[in-house]
Amino acid sequence: MGNTIKYEELKALIESNKDLVLIDVRSDGEVAGGRIPGAIHIPVHTLDAALSMNPDEFKDKYGVSKPPLNAPHIVFYCQSGGRSMMATRKAVQKGYTNARNYAGAYSEWSRKQRN
Repeated sequence: MGNTIKYEELKALIESNKDLVLIDVRSDGEVAGGRIPGAIHIPVHTLDAALSMNPDEFKDKYGVSKPPLNAPHIVFYCQSGGRSMMATRKAVQKGYTNARNYAGAYSEWSRKQRN
């Protein structure tokens, strides 16, 4: 399966709402310009701390349950794919075995959504 996910696969997961944990690791300014529906915003420089939080702290800060280590679909994205690749590696190191990077990133998503 590898550590990346393509646009079509991500779109299908979002539409089926199938246990997807989608994490936007961009800056506040970038997120203000639009995001993929349902994404949790955790800026890349805070990800290590976020994934180290206990479930109660995580829920208080982000308003959603902390994903379990065996979450079947945990996907990271940024603006062009670089930061989310680092975030995916970090999540795998933390034990999130199914973490994947949406390499097309928000730039591809926003372009395809306009068509």
